[in-house]
Amino acid sequence: MTAHSKEKIVEAPSEDKKLLAVDMDIFVGTYDIDFAGHVSNIVYLRWFEALRLKIFDEYYPLKKVMDEGYLPIITSHFIEYKRAIKLFDSPKGQMWIDSISKARLKFRGQIRVDGELATEAIHEGIFLSSRTMKPTKIPQGIVALCESQNADKRWKPQ
Repeated sequence: MTAHSKEKIVEAPSEDKKLLAVDMDIFVGTYDIDFAGHVSNIVYLRWFEALRLKIFDEYYPLKKVMDEGYLPIITSHFIEYKRAIKLFDSPKGQMWIDSISKARLKFRGQIRVDGELATEAIHEGIFLSSRTMKPTKIPQGIVALCESQNADKRWKPQ
C-alpha cells in the first residue's frame, strides 16, 4: 500500500469524523527558517511526527504500546506543500488515522495558517514485534479505539 493506493479496509467515513484526531498549535522558531526566508522542508516532517506522537499520547500511550511488545514504524511519508510558512506565522496542525487494515495504518495531516491550507501529509506505518523485529498485526487496543470511533461503518480486520 502506498500513499495513493486504493486498498483500504477501514477509512474515516467523512471529513467530520476523523479517527483518533488531534490538533496542535505549532511554534515557528528562527531555527526553522531556511535561507529563502520560509520554514525548511525538513521541519514539516518534524511537525507531522509530533502530531503522530500526540495521537499516541492522547489515545494509546506509546509506552503502553511498547510495553505490550509493539514498535510503531513509519514506512512512507508524502508531504505536499501548498504555501510557504514564515517566521511569525501561527500554524495549526491536525492529524488523524485515515485508514487501518490488519497490519497497516495510514495517517493524514494538515497544517493551516489563518485557516488556509499550507501543507498536507500522508504517513503510512506498521508495527513490529519487539521480540522478533518482524511486522505484526495492529495492537488490538488501537483497533478497538478506531472501531468505537467508526460506529457508522462496522468492520473487522481481515
